[in-house]
Amino acid sequence: MLQLATNNETGYWQDLDRAHHLHPFTDTAALNRKGSRIITDAKGVYLWDSDGQRLLDGMAGLWCVAVGYGRQELVDAATRQMTRLPFYNTFFQTSHVPAIEAARAIAEVAPEGMRRVFFTGSGSESNDTVLRMVRHYWAQRGLPHRNVIIGRVNGYHGSTVAGASLGGMKPMHAQGGLPIPGVAHIGQPYWFGSDRSLTPEEFGLRSARELEAKILELGPDRVAAFIGEPVQGAGGVIIPPSTYWPEIQRICRKYGLLLVSDEVICGFGRTGSWWGCQTMGVAPDLMPIAKALTSGYLPLGGVIVRDEIAEVLETGGEFFHGFTYSGHPASCAVAAANIKIIKEERLVERVRDRIGPYFQEKLRTLGDHPLVGEVRGIGLLGAIELVKDKATLERFPNEGETGLLCREHCFRSGLVMRAVRDTMILSPPLVISEAEVDELVTLARRALDATAKERGLG
Repeated sequence: MLQLATNNETGYWQDLDRAHHLHPFTDTAALNRKGSRIITDAKGVYLWDSDGQRLLDGMAGLWCVAVGYGRQELVDAATRQMTRLPFYNTFFQTSHVPAIEAARAIAEVAPEGMRRVFFTGSGSESNDTVLRMVRHYWAQRGLPHRNVIIGRVNGYHGSTVAGASLGGMKPMHAQGGLPIPGVAHIGQPYWFGSDRSLTPEEFGLRSARELEAKILELGPDRVAAFIGEPVQGAGGVIIPPSTYWPEIQRICRKYGLLLVSDEVICGFGRTGSWWGCQTMGVAPDLMPIAKALTSGYLPLGGVIVRDEIAEVLETGGEFFHGFTYSGHPASCAVAAANIKIIKEERLVERVRDRIGPYFQEKLRTLGDHPLVGEVRGIGLLGAIELVKDKATLERFPNEGETGLLCREHCFRSGLVMRAVRDTMILSPPLVISEAEVDELVTLARRALDATAKERGLG
């Protein structure tokens, strides 16, 4: 039985939050004027706030709660481990059973030829590790000048200095003088955001070939790797045309670049395969992971490394990189238990064969709404493009305001749906049922109706 907070507690917690808590990715002054939403309880695909409102979590937390809230198996795994060995590090020629078991569990579901795992504490740390590994790899090959990594505009690889540099989010770059040297960017494969004069397939090839042009501009002997998310998540669930990733892989192989598939969001079944790169038909050299690795129950990230790359890294003496919490025992115990749930409940196959197709079918019924210019998705990822004019696909002025308005109407309707500018995005838990998908779509339509009415389209 859920123990919900009483209404009179909300103001108390909001006041304490204002006084002491600096939130990530937040306009603090605006939040303090409004007051934060206090989440108190969760079960399955639902959240409850301190006012007792139930919210269907269409974002699985932050893309991460794959197996749903309230899984006692994960709580028990953490409890057992914290009782026996709550912490020890993996430095100084030391290991422990949970890290070993988690690494084996990951290796068993990783793409063929990728059997080694370096643990971190988050996706951002995983991408910091990628940058260090890529440059160390080429130095070990006797090519230290091969140190430039190419990412994509509007890509997201975390918010640390290296992660934010690899990503292509301009507002992040504007704070702190980023990107750091040795990082370059090409355009994103966002067909809806283009002029749509090309077919998606033509646009996919043109976008991918920006990589070759950038390699030639920088000098093939300087470029070390290309990094990209199989589906851009925080950029707005941007799903590349089918021609894109095969061409990216061809170019990487032509010039000898390492190919990095950022699986922080797409990994562990989100796209209907264990890994987004498998859905896209490519074989990467490095795969940063996090989020659904533990279903968000405890922080943990990592980098899965192709065997041939690991062999080179291992010949170079000490790798001067790591974190206090690399391979944290409790987090690793939860990761192993979480992967066991995903395997035993066949959640990847469920997304591929059953709930993913159902989610996509129902989500696309929103395409008839006067506010909607496009609905797209894959697996349990979805995006709804909001437009001022459905016929011409003209955007609203002050892009982003309508998305935030729609997000507020979602909360009022009982749904968590995220806004990326004027694109509404979804990523529900992998355990969501058909009835819960129906409820999600009903709540989304209600929020779209309220937004359209406020924008004069209703």
